[in-house]
Amino acid sequence: MAKSKPIPGSTGEVLTCLPSPYIPHAATGLLYLPRMIAKCRYVQEHGEMPKSYRKNYGRGLDRFIAMHLGVEPKEIETAVHTSVNDAELDAKLLALFPDDVRAIKWNRELVQKGMTKAGREFLAEALTNMGCADRTDEIISVPDLMDFDEGRIQ
Repeated sequence: MAKSKPIPGSTGEVLTCLPSPYIPHAATGLLYLPRMIAKCRYVQEHGEMPKSYRKNYGRGLDRFIAMHLGVEPKEIETAVHTSVNDAELDAKLLALFPDDVRAIKWNRELVQKGMTKAGREFLAEALTNMGCADRTDEIISVPDLMDFDEGRIQ
């Protein structure tokens, strides 16, 4: 039997230009940070995120990684918006973040987001709404759900 795929439009507009949450930031090793940076750049270029992404911009995993680093999401956004290139951005972020970004701790927490009982219920509901209730044994974390919705998991 063929595996289900998200019902087109079930989650709203899908930005396939955003990187996977599993890609590490070169200067810090933090997973998800390149995705947050890409979201900030998208907002800078387009004025705002599409409606389907707006509710989590500066919240959700953006807020969690900022909390982990002891900064506000807006501070990361400002660094992105005021940098002319990646080298300048990396320098600003390294100055903003603590000396020890505790990448291993954050990366472990990130890949496990959605694995609690409440998280599994959230994922099951999201997958059901996408027309993919049969994928709950395979899409086991919030980063997986992002990759699935954006077409990186077939």
